[in-house]
Amino acid sequence: MDQHEIDLLEKYAPTDPELKSLWEDHVLYEKQVEKLEGKAFRTPTEEQTLKQLKKQKLEGKTKMMDILDRLKKESK
Repeated sequence: MDQHEIDLLEKYAPTDPELKSLWEDHVLYEKQVEKLEGKAFRTPTEEQTLKQLKKQKLEGKTKMMDILDRLKKESK
């Protein structure tokens, strides 16, 4: 995410509960992904968890970007 997108999130998240929730989930998934990727060795279960976290993170980011695009259009 670039700084402009983060600025938009900070602007709109307090008034948009869905956007706020998606952002909080995104941050949580990012921390979990970093923790698993930092391991020298991952079990098969951890590998599966990592794949699932990345998928959830991407799905959430896509939803966030859709909401931000909509909000940007509405504010014009």
